[in-house]
Amino acid sequence: MDQSLQNNERPPYLILAILMIGAFISFLNSTFLNVALPSIMQELNVDTATVQWLSTSYMLINGILIPTTAFLIQKFSVRQLFLVAMSLFTAGTIIAGFAGYFPILLVGRMVQASGSAIMMPLLMNVMLISFPVAKRGSAMGIFGLILMFAPAIGPTLSGWIVEHYDWRMLFHFIAPIAFIILSIGFFLLKDKKDKVEMKLDLFSLVLSTIGFGGLLYGFSSAGTMGWGSPLVYGTIIIGILSLLWFILRQSKLKVPMLNFSVFKYPMFSLATIITVVLNIALFSGFLLVPIYAQTILGISPMETGLMMLPGAILNAFMSPVTGRLFDKFGGRGLAILGLTVITVTTFSFSHLSFDTSYTSLMFLHAARMFGMSMVMMPVSTNGLNQLPPQYYPHGTAMNNTLNQVSGAIGTALLITIMSTREESLASELTAKVTGQLTAEIEQQIALESMLGGINFAFLVSTFIVIAALILAFFIKRSTPALVTDPRK
Repeated sequence: MDQSLQNNERPPYLILAILMIGAFISFLNSTFLNVALPSIMQELNVDTATVQWLSTSYMLINGILIPTTAFLIQKFSVRQLFLVAMSLFTAGTIIAGFAGYFPILLVGRMVQASGSAIMMPLLMNVMLISFPVAKRGSAMGIFGLILMFAPAIGPTLSGWIVEHYDWRMLFHFIAPIAFIILSIGFFLLKDKKDKVEMKLDLFSLVLSTIGFGGLLYGFSSAGTMGWGSPLVYGTIIIGILSLLWFILRQSKLKVPMLNFSVFKYPMFSLATIITVVLNIALFSGFLLVPIYAQTILGISPMETGLMMLPGAILNAFMSPVTGRLFDKFGGRGLAILGLTVITVTTFSFSHLSFDTSYTSLMFLHAARMFGMSMVMMPVSTNGLNQLPPQYYPHGTAMNNTLNQVSGAIGTALLITIMSTREESLASELTAKVTGQLTAEIEQQIALESMLGGINFAFLVSTFIVIAALILAFFIKRSTPALVTDPRK
């Protein structure tokens, strides 16, 4: 990253504003499709395990490309990276908007993701070098407010669009906004960077791609192929071996693509583990709640969006508050309280029924998002605070990579758990039918088995969150450490 940014006494507010707007629109799009998934399933004739790839692939591409951002941030200027990121995002939005078939829609989402993969680590790195540790919690809180406002309006806005227009309008709505942001960045971003002699290790890129891609493909395919399929466990094994090779290679490179020395700092390591565990548990809920509301309860997309709105708004506006509390008290107390709330609400979600009220769903989701607001940003910021400034690009890249990959694996794993449980219950209920299996009975069996699958997935999530809660008791307030890596 250009050292001129770090040397400025006054934070580069213009650069931060443009980056935040770009990150806002890309973050909005990451959750924009959740409410529309049932409509896409119906029109393009795909099942739940297939349609979840629209979310999973978005996170997968982020997980594959974000490791390269540590290298990119050090080599290129903010302006160069921003323009490339927004160009890719805009192109992907246009492709998805005109998709008539599911594979084309999936390609559009993946091109979008390749742009957003650059945006988030770039913004986080500029934030870290622009504010001192004492003010970083408050700065990250404002950052969280802006980015959390995206999912606050996303479900409601997308629900209204899907209810009144074709789901493709979601992309037609975003495309011109993305183009305007790209144009603003082209004319207003002026930072420059001295030429840096760095080369990307292509073999490392291949290893990380095969590693993360293999893991996710294996977990995602288990729902349709079964865990006994050679393709499922084969790709998981290949993914694990590739990642191990990737990690060993980074330790031997003079200029690693992704420096795993960041894990020598205990608070960063602990923060990473907590956020990974929490992401595995939480991301599935963002898919399961809309599916439950629309398929089981028959709630419209617009009503589903409105149901999720209070929680998202609460999460957004709590972000500056938790930022200030973090600066004053540290992250331990906030994380313990937040994870306790998440544990209770996740367990409550495992007891959904055909009679669960709209108000109960809204309250549970709001309480869960309230808990999230006290965990994610404080825990991540506390971990990053322990890193020396030279490690910021690697820390933000590692943080974002593992967030995306854990979220993707968590989504795939818990959707697989839901689907497996759903099939098992359907077989059991069908076997109990003594008379003729009419269409009405089949539909009732399908709904009851889906409900059972969703409840079971939330129950598994509860135990995963408990693991994160236990780890939160070991958090200590951190300050920047000295560089211990001899290569630096």
